[in-house]
Amino acid sequence: MCKVTDLQQAVLARNEHGAQHLREELAALGTVMVNLLSSPGSGKTALLEAELGLARRRGVPVAALTADLATENDAVRLGRSGAPVRQVLTDGLCHLESGMVRSHVEAWLPDDTHLLFVENVGNLVCPASYDLGESLRVVLASVTEGEDKPLKYPSAFGLAQLVVITKYDIAAAVDFDEQAFLANVAQVNPGVEVVRTSVRGGEGMGVLLERALAVRAGAAVHRPVMARTAVGHAH
Repeated sequence: MCKVTDLQQAVLARNEHGAQHLREELAALGTVMVNLLSSPGSGKTALLEAELGLARRRGVPVAALTADLATENDAVRLGRSGAPVRQVLTDGLCHLESGMVRSHVEAWLPDDTHLLFVENVGNLVCPASYDLGESLRVVLASVTEGEDKPLKYPSAFGLAQLVVITKYDIAAAVDFDEQAFLANVAQVNPGVEVVRTSVRGGEGMGVLLERALAVRAGAAVHRPVMARTAVGHAH
């Protein structure tokens, strides 16, 4: 009798195989995929809209996929940036998989796209296990979510190649203990860069874009300790 864990490992292995092929195909096209993970309400969509708009103003060819269980609200918001955007509806699935991304990219991704941002489903549990074929994995957390977030979700933060703090303009108002947060990030992912951002205040705007462009130019990405041994996310 097949165990649930065996089925899960088979699904992850299939996903990993597809992710690696997609990563290679995107690399051949000169496209870098950035996978954005966060809890609901982190401000991920607002930050991505701002970064897409900045990219457009700088003449950087960008596109975005945004995933939700239902509605196309986020696609409408991101589309205001002027960048090509496509909504992915998961029909109840709590995460994206590489095959789902591929099915949208193959028939839609504009030629000469330098950066493809993927806004994953708002969830820090399921998406952490699935490599989408990204070259940069980013985990976001707002100052309102608690300094112990990295300890509560060690897989998500432990596999991040960049961590972004959002809504930093209200950090003082909500008594955000930044040093505690940084210490907790370092505990699960030593050496990962942490960036402070505020869409409203302007702090850190453009850093995500710059980091993604650096990867496209050949810069080395952070290699989390957890990723060296994690099943289903070994790139």
